[in-house]
Amino acid sequence: MPHFRGMTRAAVFFCLLTMLASPVQAQVTGPAPPATEGAAPAANATPPSLASERARRLDELYSRLREAEGPRQARVLEAQITMTLAQSGSPTADLLMARAQQAMQQRQADLALSLLDAVIDMYPDYVEAWSRRATLHFARREIGRAITDIENVLRLEPRHFGAMVGLGMMLQQIGQDKQALAAFKRAMEINPHIERVPQIILRLRPKVDGIEL
Repeated sequence: MPHFRGMTRAAVFFCLLTMLASPVQAQVTGPAPPATEGAAPAANATPPSLASERARRLDELYSRLREAEGPRQARVLEAQITMTLAQSGSPTADLLMARAQQAMQQRQADLALSLLDAVIDMYPDYVEAWSRRATLHFARREIGRAITDIENVLRLEPRHFGAMVGLGMMLQQIGQDKQALAAFKRAMEINPHIERVPQIILRLRPKVDGIEL
């Protein structure tokens, strides 16, 4: 798990939000594979059939999420969106992601980062790998790298409300309150049932408008 000691409550909230939005990877026994030296492996695209089905499924789920009747129904739809985004279409990617998760749980951050780097090198259109690496960079207080990874998440899936909330939190930390507020508002447009974000917006809006609370 990321090390939260000394982090602000906002930072902890983002890390928890991102981790809770990530699917639990299968436990993998045995040592993690060593980092590959030399030339990077060739990038692989998501199989067209999976990409098409995933896009159709996500369109349906995001539409239903906006119309959800309450938090309970929204939580179910959020979980379904998360699981759909987690589909890599590659046993290799699944194995590396599971071992990266295992390394994070064992506080082996460098190993986890190497494994996530490998997944992204091989599967640059895999949203979950970018999201997981952003979480790891943020936990290591590497804000610039975390923002870059979050921007790639949103490039691949502009409706990723968890990434938008994370981006808002990071922008707040570097003093870009106006951009942070825009990110939070956009997240709420996509998913009106995100917990705690409405309160953050209420606190942030007066500052952006030039009124200190």
